Amino acid sequence: MTAAKAAGPVYLDALGPRGPYRTRVPSPVTDVSGAEVARLSLVPPVYVDRALAALRKAEAVPTADLDTLLEAAGEEFATGTVGGLSVREYEHLVSRTSGSPLAVVRDATRGTARFVGLARSSAEQGKPRGTVRDRRGPGPGSGHAVWARRGEVFAVNASGNHPGVHRLWLEALALGYRVAVRPSRREPFTPHRLVGALHRAGVRQDQLVLLPTDHRTAGTLIRGADRAVVYGGDDVVARYAHDARVLPQGPGRTKILITADTDWREHLDTIVGSVADEGGTACVNTTAVFVEGDPAPLAEAVADRLSRLPGLPPQDTRAVLPVCTLDRARAVDSYLRNVAVGTRAWLGGDGIVDDLGDGSAVLRPAVHQVDDAGAAQLRVELPFPCVWVAPWNRSNGIAPLRETLVLSVLSHDRALLDTLLAEPTIANLYTGDRPTYWMAPGVPHDSYLSDFLMRSKAVVGFA
Repeated sequence: MTAAKAAGPVYLDALGPRGPYRTRVPSPVTDVSGAEVARLSLVPPVYVDRALAALRKAEAVPTADLDTLLEAAGEEFATGTVGGLSVREYEHLVSRTSGSPLAVVRDATRGTARFVGLARSSAEQGKPRGTVRDRRGPGPGSGHAVWARRGEVFAVNASGNHPGVHRLWLEALALGYRVAVRPSRREPFTPHRLVGALHRAGVRQDQLVLLPTDHRTAGTLIRGADRAVVYGGDDVVARYAHDARVLPQGPGRTKILITADTDWREHLDTIVGSVADEGGTACVNTTAVFVEGDPAPLAEAVADRLSRLPGLPPQDTRAVLPVCTLDRARAVDSYLRNVAVGTRAWLGGDGIVDDLGDGSAVLRPAVHQVDDAGAAQLRVELPFPCVWVAPWNRSNGIAPLRETLVLSVLSHDRALLDTLLAEPTIANLYTGDRPTYWMAPGVPHDSYLSDFLMRSKAVVGFA
């Protein structure tokens, strides 16, 4: 039992290649009020080195019956008692520590279980049609292409903003990588449960490990792996921009564009949902809306809808807004006031802090209108429903829409859509009444992960 319940905090052990590992002085994990709810064992660099060496010696998870194994792991994650925690206990702890509304966490549990079961087929979607998975090709002596791994060990330096971030690395495991996950110290419960569920379903401990570390030791993990994914802000993206072994996952800066040939009133539910669903904390939540014409009516309508959202503790089933410590909320509020100077505040101008009286606070929504499509505020992404609304016209072109994870376009202008589809810095393009947070197994989130993990290799002459 690696996360055993007791008369006090839950203990979250590291899950190494030889089993659970508990340090003498675990690091505290606190909830949004500052109360300690768990103790997380942080491993030193020497432990990371030994774990990576064990992963490198282990064979890949066998492909035979892989789908059955993954389906069992998904079911265990969604319904089982893993590491001493039932699914309801797990969800409450995630909500209390991350500040995500309980309803968002419960939805993420179901969604993650679905992604686990479909991880192999989802990973296979990125395979080039002209390749096969092993050297057995069309016939002796014939040349063909094999879809091969670029390495053996994949490291994940995870974020804690949403449980769904852990769906991505499942594909690496399905592609034969041995995987080392460094959980966020803010929310370590999801990766701990997911790794535990996969172990119980049949993945060996030397094929998948959970390595909680401090920030310095995280560098040891990333340097020691063949491939790694890291989450963070612009500083993280800049740090690893020239390291081909590292895939940085930075700010989403997700946007919506509405052209004059479309009545935004018919899509208001989708626009508001894109901003505020998931608690407004995900990289696929909309942070900027561009309107061809006067943006004020839309900004006013979005502000009116968002102003009605209740401010409740995260573990309340009616909660829809994120919660953090009171000090953190005040710091976010101060930052927002500074960057919003010169804008028109339709919502949140008087403050976004809703003090819950226990050391925590709800981050209430904010809606600001800027004067032009090139305003610096349009690049600001904050961990709650905060949206900047801007005017856009044809003379602005697509420059304001670049560097976007998801761009949702409400327009009938097919030439414009073709131009946006061809723009390299727009990762995903949605059209029609589709919220920006939409995802599905097999559909790339930010390209296919296999584009980073795999390559096509010519093979000739095998009998």
